[in-house]
Parts: sequence; C-alpha cells; structure tokens
Amino acid sequence: MPGVPEIRFVKLSPAALSALIDGDLAAASAAAGVALTPYLVDERWLWEIRLEQIQRDPQSADWIARAAVAEPEGVVVGHGGFHGPPDADGIVEVAYSVDPRHRRHGYAKAMLRALLARADADPAVSAVRASIRPDNVGSRATIAGFGFRKIGEQWDPEDGLEDVYLRPAAR
Repeated sequence: MPGVPEIRFVKLSPAALSALIDGDLAAASAAAGVALTPYLVDERWLWEIRLEQIQRDPQSADWIARAAVAEPEGVVVGHGGFHGPPDADGIVEVAYSVDPRHRRHGYAKAMLRALLARADADPAVSAVRASIRPDNVGSRATIAGFGFRKIGEQWDPEDGLEDVYLRPAAR
C-alpha cells in the first residue's frame, strides 16, 4: 500500500546484544548485519534482560530482540518482538518501541502489523497480549483497529498500572 511503511525485523544475536550492552555500536551493527542506531544503545537495560533470557532459553531468541528496519529505505527505526515464546496457553505479549527521531510516521502500527502477522502464522499462538499504561494515548491508538479487547489491569513494577488487552490469533 502506498504511504504505509513496511517493517522488516532483524534478529539481534547474543553477540549483537552484548555489543549494544557494551555501547559498541559498530560491533553491534556488524553482528546484526544492519546499521543499528544510538537509540538501540540507549535501550541497554532491555538488551541485558533479553541476553539473559536467551542464555536461559535459547529458543526465546526466535521471539525477542529484533531491530525494526523500515523498507525500502533500510533504516532502523526502533525495535520490536515479543516478551518471549508462547506461554502454556499459547499467548505471546507484543513489545515494540520507535526511535523518537522516527515517531509519528506510522512505524509503530507497521511494527505491530508485522508482529501480528508473525504471531498469526505460528500455530502455537492462540492470542496476542498487549499491556499499556492508561495514560499512554499513543500506544492505545496504535493497537486500535487490530482486534485487541481490554481484559483487565495489572501492576507492573517498572510502569505502574497497565491495562491488559488481548487479541485472538487470526487464522
């Protein structure tokens, strides 16, 4: 569709994650095979969590820690993935973030669209979950129109109160 961004996700290997944690953008980019941005270095806290997760459960690497590349430009505009593989109920939780330099250009919706397609294509996934702070108007607007329904609330130690949304996998 003209004017609608397309996103390609590039897996961040343990070597790329380690380099991001170390602040070595050149090594991280070489390991990822794409020019990463300082925004990804700024997300060090997240890469520490994801690297530990991959070390504990190597299969989780197929679900988490990906650079979001806008096509056809080939520019990294943020990152996205899931919190991990499907849980015992087949639920995956979506996560994505757009570099502030690239916000308000449709990339968040493009990331979400690509992540939902990934989830929908996997028969192990029954539903996709999203957790959003009630005051995060942008994130609520991003998920609108994708079939998410509020199912409750939760307390997150980092973000505080969050609304929890669920969307059945589309087959």
